[in-house]
Formats: sequence, structure tokens, C-alpha cells
Amino acid sequence: MKLLRIFSRRDRIIIRELVVTDFKLRYQGSILGYLWSLLKPLLLFTILYLVFVRFLRFGGDVEHFPIYLLLGIVLWTFFTEATNQGLHAIVDKGGILRKIAFPKYVLVLASTISALINLAINLAVVFIFMLVTGAGIQSTLIYLPLNILELYVFALALAFFLSTAMVKYRDIGYIWEVVLQGFFYATPIIYPVSMVLNNSETAAKLLMLNPVAQIIQDARYNMVTHQTITTWSLIDNPFLASVPFLIVLLFITLASIYFRKRARFFAEDI
Repeated sequence: MKLLRIFSRRDRIIIRELVVTDFKLRYQGSILGYLWSLLKPLLLFTILYLVFVRFLRFGGDVEHFPIYLLLGIVLWTFFTEATNQGLHAIVDKGGILRKIAFPKYVLVLASTISALINLAINLAVVFIFMLVTGAGIQSTLIYLPLNILELYVFALALAFFLSTAMVKYRDIGYIWEVVLQGFFYATPIIYPVSMVLNNSETAAKLLMLNPVAQIIQDARYNMVTHQTITTWSLIDNPFLASVPFLIVLLFITLASIYFRKRARFFAEDI
């Protein structure tokens, strides 16, 4: 009941209008319009598939690797989109904040919901690819929403933290761009975990403590193939295997405290 009171009908209306406006502005003046939400990950998939699968022969030991790769790209695209849009959510709406009194968190929430809608569309494309290629449906597919929820919560926590820091420190945008680049290669998206494992078991285990890596691998296991190496299958120690979840909880807590502490100064700091 307390949560329902905080998340009022007015807040839901504001969030809905912000999401709709964001979609309209994002593709305004574009010939293909909303199709870019589908084409962007598909074009990236095509490039990575040709380079890393066809030429460099990545993923030969992974069943249905093209679908495996596409799902990783779709989930990563959501993560980058949600955090990048969340990063600018407060600063870009500075004019609104000075004129209208409303809960500041709806700006960040709306930006991530917009990315979540794109994710849903792209997951539908992945599902169609699975049916066309005969990849089959895994019985564990019912657990995929839990993976999506964990990824969304982590991205949302980062969005709250980054958007708050961005108000006072505009360099955060450039720093986060570099961090995402490094994060991309530190996450098994274009390469299977087995490649790292063959060279160093310790490195593979450290890699899988990354929450995004854990989530993407779990999603691949649940949706594409049970040959996927997951954090729980690689790390025997239950506490170490729980580290990605603990990191997500830590970021939720810190981001919530930081956002609430700084929110009242947004209008004057922007």
C-alpha cells in the first residue's frame, strides 16, 4: 500500500507522457522512424557475426551461436541505452524541473522504460529468429523474465546514480562512455566464456562476477542453449556465485540514497 501511495496515478500519467514524447522526439525527422529500434541491434549483429563468427570462427563450440550472439547484443544494447538515457534524464529536463513541481525520479524511470520497450521489441525478433532457424524453445524460457528484471534493476540503479552525478559533474558523460567501452569487452557478448576458460579459469571466474555477464549468460542458458556457461556452473562457492546479485543490491542502495540526498538541489544546480 505504501508503494502504491508513492507511485501515484499522477506519477504514472507523467511517466507515460514522458515515454511517448521520448519516442516521438527520438525518431523525429527519420525516414525509417521506429524501425531503427530494430535495425540498430540487427546491423550490429550482422557486422559482429561476419567478423567474429565467419572470419575469426568464434563460438564453434556453442550450440546456436548466431542466436546466442544476437541475444547478447540485444541485452547489451538495452543496458547501454537505459544507462545513457538515464544519464541525461535530469539535465535534459532542467527547464521542466524549474517550472513544474513533480517527483524527480519519474524522469529517470521514464527514460529506462523507453529503453525497456525497445528491449521487448528486440526480444520478439530474437524469438522469431529462433523459430526460423529451428533453435527450439528451452523449458527454462519461463525464467527469462527474472533475468530481464535483474538487468533492468541494475540499469535503473546506475541510471539514478549517473543522472544525479551528471547534474553537478558534466564530465560523467565522457567517463561513462569510456567505461561502457571497457565494459563491453569485459562482458562475454562477442566471444563465449569457454575461450577465456581455456586460457585462465581464474580470469573466467572474475569475468562472471560482472552482473551484466552473469545476466546475459543466464538469459542465454534459459532461452538459447543449456551449453551456456553460467556463474553458478562455473563457481562452486555459493557466496562468490552470489557476488553479482550483491553488487546489484549495493548499487540500488547507494543510488537511492545519493538520488534522494541530491534531488532537492537539481533545479538550482542545472
